[in-house]
Amino acid sequence: MNVPPPAIVLVRPQLGENIGKAARAMLNFGLTDLRLVAPRDGWPNPGAGPAASGADIVLERARVFDSVADAVADCAHVFATTVRRRGVTKPVIGPDEAAVAIRAEPGGSAVLFGPERSGLETDDVAIARTILTVPINPEFGSLNLAQAVILVAYEWSKGANLAQPPATELDPPAPQAELDGMIDQIDAMLEEAGFFFPPDRTPTTKRMLRTLLTKPGWNTHEVRTLRGVLTALDRPRRRGQPRASNASSS
Repeated sequence: MNVPPPAIVLVRPQLGENIGKAARAMLNFGLTDLRLVAPRDGWPNPGAGPAASGADIVLERARVFDSVADAVADCAHVFATTVRRRGVTKPVIGPDEAAVAIRAEPGGSAVLFGPERSGLETDDVAIARTILTVPINPEFGSLNLAQAVILVAYEWSKGANLAQPPATELDPPAPQAELDGMIDQIDAMLEEAGFFFPPDRTPTTKRMLRTLLTKPGWNTHEVRTLRGVLTALDRPRRRGQPRASNASSS
C-alpha cells in the first residue's frame, strides 16, 4: 500500500523564522508537504528562508489556506498536536503510534500544529479525529514549533525507509605479529632514551605499556605513563643514563 507522507499544517504561525525552522525539521526526515493556515505576517515571509538552512524546496511548495478545514479537506486522517486535551473526547496517542497509523491506513494524513504562544484552540482540535501528544515534564510543557514538528517527523521517518549514510568500511585489525613488532620497537626506543628506571621496575613498566597499547578506556595512570613515553622520546638521553623521574614511578 502506497501511503503518502503526512502534511504538516502550521495553524496561524507567528514568526517566519519558526516556519523556516519547521521546514528544516521536515526535510531532515523526508517531509515536504507544508501547509500554512492564516500566517500572521503573511506569506512569503523573508525570515523563513535563512532559518530553513537550505530546506528551500519545502518553502517553495508551501500552500496557504484561510482555515484549518480548507487545509485538511483532502486528508482522511487529521491529528492535532497538543499537550492539553482541552475537554475534547478523542483518542489520544503518541508520535510513534501516529506514525504507525499514518503508514497503515489509506488516504492522506495531516498533523496540526498551533501558534507558538498558545497552541491549537479548541475549535482547531475539534476538527481532528485524533489528539497527538508526547510525555513531557508537567512543570515545563513548552516545546517550540520546530521541536514539535521534528518529534512527529522523526517518528514517521523510522518506517519510511529513508536512505542511510553510506557505511564506512574499517580496515581489519592488525595481526598480533605486527602489534608485537610495534611494541618491541617502542621498547627499544625507550631503552635508548633511558625511560626504564629504576631497573627493577622495567618488567612492570613494559607490561603496563603493552596493556595500555592494546586496550581502550585508558585510566589516569596509563595516560601519565604514555605522556612519560612521549617526553622520553622527545628528549632522548645517552644509553644507560637514568632519567630524574618518569610516570611509571609516580
